Amino acid sequence: MMSMDPLFDEAPRPAVELPAGAHHLPGFLPLEEQRWLVERFHEWGRGPVPPRYPLIGGYPMSVQSVCLGWHWNPGRLTRRAVDQNGELVPPVPDWMVRLGHRALLRATGDDEAARSYVPDCALVNWYEPSARMGMHQDKEERDPAPVVSFSIGDSCRFRFGNTETRNKPYMDLELRSGDLFVFGGPSRLAFHGVTRIMPDTAPAGLGLPPGRINITLRVSGLD
Repeated sequence: MMSMDPLFDEAPRPAVELPAGAHHLPGFLPLEEQRWLVERFHEWGRGPVPPRYPLIGGYPMSVQSVCLGWHWNPGRLTRRAVDQNGELVPPVPDWMVRLGHRALLRATGDDEAARSYVPDCALVNWYEPSARMGMHQDKEERDPAPVVSFSIGDSCRFRFGNTETRNKPYMDLELRSGDLFVFGGPSRLAFHGVTRIMPDTAPAGLGLPPGRINITLRVSGLD
C-alpha cells in the first residue's frame, strides 16, 4: 500500500562530495527537538537583546540576528550589544554545548575533538522568505574550532565555496529542516552564503511563520 505520509514519499537527496573538513548530515535533529529549539528561539527574541538587522556598510542585512555568549556586530564580537541597547547578551546554555558535542561527534567521528569542543558563541539568524545571505567568511573568531550549524524551518539553497574568493569554485546544497552542517579544518574559512529560501517546505507544526532559523555555534577564542 502506498504511504499517504509525505515524509515517506520524499526522494532521497543525492550524496554530495564536500571539501575536507565539511560535513552535511541530513535530518540530524528529530522533529521534537526542532520544535523545542523553536520555543527557545522565541524566548531569545524577547531579549534582553532583541533580534535586529545587522548593518553591513551602513545598510541593513535582509536577515535578522540574535546572539548568545558574544554579540556579533559585523567585523567584531563584543559581550554587550554595542550597536543596540548596550545590554549583555545571554550566555551559551549548557544544553547547547552538549548539542555541539553530539553534532561534532556525529559529523566527524572524532570523540576527542567532540569532547574538547566548547562553543561560547551562538549566532541565531532568522530568514524571512525573501532573505538572502551573501558569500562571506566566519572570521571574527580567533579559535579555529569548527562552525556547527543547524537548520530549522523552510529549506534553503546553501552555497559553499572555497577559502580564497567569493567566486567559483563553489557548490549549492539544499539544507532542510533538521539538517546539520559542520565546517572546520581546511574548510573553516570557506566562503558561504544562502541564495534562496524555498517556501512551504517546513515540517508542519513547528510553530514558525514562513522562513528559516539557522543556529551556528562557534568558539570565539576571546576572553
